[in-house]
This record gives sequence, structure tokens and C-alpha cells, in this order.
Amino acid sequence: MVLLALTIAVPLLLLRSPETSAHYYEMMGTCRMVCDPYTPKPGGATAMEVSQNVNGVAPLPPMAQGTRGEPGRPGKPGPRGPPGEPGPPGPRGPPGERGDNKLAFTTLAGAAGGDTGEGDGANSTVSGYRIAFYVGLKNPHEGYEVLKFDDVITNLGNHYDPSTGKFTCHVSGIYFFTYHVLMRGGDGTSMWADLCKNGQVRASAIAQDADQNYDYASNSAVLHLDSGDEVYVKLDGGKAHGGNNNKYSTFSGFILYPD
Repeated sequence: MVLLALTIAVPLLLLRSPETSAHYYEMMGTCRMVCDPYTPKPGGATAMEVSQNVNGVAPLPPMAQGTRGEPGRPGKPGPRGPPGEPGPPGPRGPPGERGDNKLAFTTLAGAAGGDTGEGDGANSTVSGYRIAFYVGLKNPHEGYEVLKFDDVITNLGNHYDPSTGKFTCHVSGIYFFTYHVLMRGGDGTSMWADLCKNGQVRASAIAQDADQNYDYASNSAVLHLDSGDEVYVKLDGGKAHGGNNNKYSTFSGFILYPD
């Protein structure tokens, strides 16, 4: 009986139509794709390869690599980094051009004076004119007269004349003058002392005898002088005390810079 069944079944299987066989193998391929693991076994084929072979599709070559694509757009700039360490100092630059110095001027030639400055009023170097004086009052004066400071301590340039009490300008420029006159008190009067330039008052000072005491009249001025101008101190009332060699009353001046 078994042999009879086999004899009938085998021809039927062999006579199955190609379309039915294709569906059979397609189902087998689908099952293999679902059931087989993705990692192929050594020496075997994956379910995708079997399905492609069954359907007549050539399998893709393994590790296929396409052409290189175009470069992408540049990215945005990053944040600014911290400042770096300061560099070493650079080399020293060349010296600059010499500027104009009003004190560097041509000086007058003349014989050098002694300790009292008995010269002509000029320095032989380029440092500038040496014009300065400092004198004291030995003898007392009163009334309205020019104070003749007759105790000469310094007279660079010999521009001060003790016989007249006047400083005569020989180099035009800016000068500084100051004076201090001690009033001779005791009679309750006051004393006025003026610094004059060519007869015009440029500074004034007063000393008052309030308590039968001595008092000072002092002032100073910065003046522009032209050659030939005269500067002196003149009493305008009162009594000026002479100090013999004590120099209670003094008069001094010097050039700041020439024109």
C-alpha cells in the first residue's frame, strides 16, 4: 500500500508547474530572509543573496564605495581666543632731530670778570647770557629819592651801577627783579618803596610804624626790557634803614631769557 502511494506521489511532484515551483522557492527565500541571521555563516550565503539568486538578480559586490562628494560649506568662525603674551620690546629707534632752543644763541665776546662779574655781560658758551646782580644798602635814605644800593655782592655783566642805584639793560629780554627795604621806625611814620622802570612804577610796597618797630617793604616783578631801559627802587616817603654790612635792605635781578 505504501509503495502504491509513493508511486503516485512522486510523479505528481515532478510534474508540478514552474510557476508553482517559483512561488515555492520565493516563499522559501522569504522565510530564509526572516529566519536566517544577518551575519553570514562561513562558507554560506545570506538570505538576501539567496533571494536575489532565486529571482535572477545579480548580488551587489561586497563593500561597494561610491565617488567622493562635493565639500560642504565652511562652518561659522569660532569664538575669539584670549590675548597672547606681550612680546619683547623692540629695538631702540634713531635719535630725533634737534629742536629749536631759544636759549641757544650767539653770545657776545668780552673779557671775563672776577668774582664781582666785571665782564661785559655775556658768556662765551652757548648756555646763555650771564646777567645777574645782588646788592645791599649800607647807608640810610629818606624822603623821595632813588635808593643807591652801594654794597655790591654780585654783578654779572656789570649792568648795575652802584653810583646811581640803577640797573641798565644791554640785552633785550625777560628779567626778574625783587627788593626788600627795611623801614627805620621810631617816629610813627610809614615808608613806601616802588620798583620803577624808566620812571614808571611797576611794583609798590609799604611798611608801617604801628608800634615804634621796624618793618619791611618787599615786592618783586617780571619785566620785559629793551636795550637802554633802566630799573631801580625809589622811596616814596619814609625812611630806609641802612645796615652797614648786614644787608637788611637788598635789591637783586637777573635775566630769564633774551629775545
